[in-house]
Amino acid sequence: QVQPVESGGGLVQPGGSLTLSCVVSGTNFRIYPMAWYRQAPGKERILVATIVSNGKTTYPDSLKGRFTISRDNDKDTLYLQANNLKPEDTAVYYCNTPGRLFEWGQGTQVTVSS
Repeated sequence: QVQPVESGGGLVQPGGSLTLSCVVSGTNFRIYPMAWYRQAPGKERILVATIVSNGKTTYPDSLKGRFTISRDNDKDTLYLQANNLKPEDTAVYYCNTPGRLFEWGQGTQVTVSS
C-alpha cells in the first residue's frame, strides 16, 4: 500500500506562510492527479486543492489566492504553499489522490495562532 508522508507544518501567526510537502514513494507518482486535504478538530476532512499530472490546478473558491498546490514529479513530491494564514486554517493537512486511492499518512499539523 502506498502511504504518503507529509511534512512542513508548524505554529504560525495569522498572516504568516508555510510550505507543506508530501512525498509519495513506491508508485508512479507522475501519473496520478493529487490533492491536499485538511481536517480541523471535530470536522470532516475536506479538499483543499488538486493538481493533475499536466499541472492544472483547482481550488475551492474560499481558498483561491492564498493556497498554491504544485508538484515535482522527479522528486515524487507534492507541495502546498499557504499564505496569509488565518486561525480557521488550523488543521491537520494530508495528501492523497482526489479519489483517495492511497493509504492516509500521518498528516502534518498546521496551527495558526497569535
